Amino acid sequence: MEYIYAALLLHKAGKEVNESAVQAVLSAAGIAVNESRVKALVAALDGVDIEDAISKAAVAPVAVAAAAPAAGGAPAAAEEEPKEDKKAEEESGMAGLGALFG
Repeated sequence: MEYIYAALLLHKAGKEVNESAVQAVLSAAGIAVNESRVKALVAALDGVDIEDAISKAAVAPVAVAAAAPAAGGAPAAAEEEPKEDKKAEEESGMAGLGALFG
C-alpha cells in the first residue's frame, strides 16, 4: 500500500510519478524500497488518469453502502452464528491440547 500512497502523494503534489520520485518518497518515509515493485507500479500507472481512477473509486463504496441496508436483518443473524461456532471450536481445541499433556 505504501507504494500506492507514494504515487498518490506525488500526484497530489503535482509531481511526475516516476521510479526515482516514488523511490525518493519511500526512502524519505523510512521504507525499504523494492525496485521491482516500484517499476511495476510505475508501469501500471503509465497512461492512467489518476483523477479519473480516484473519482471512480470514491463512487464504489457508496454503491456498496447503499446495498447493505436493502439486505435487512439477515447479515446480523449471519454474524451471530460464526461466533457460536468459533467458541465451540476453541473449546474442542482446548480439549485436544489437554489430551496431549495427559
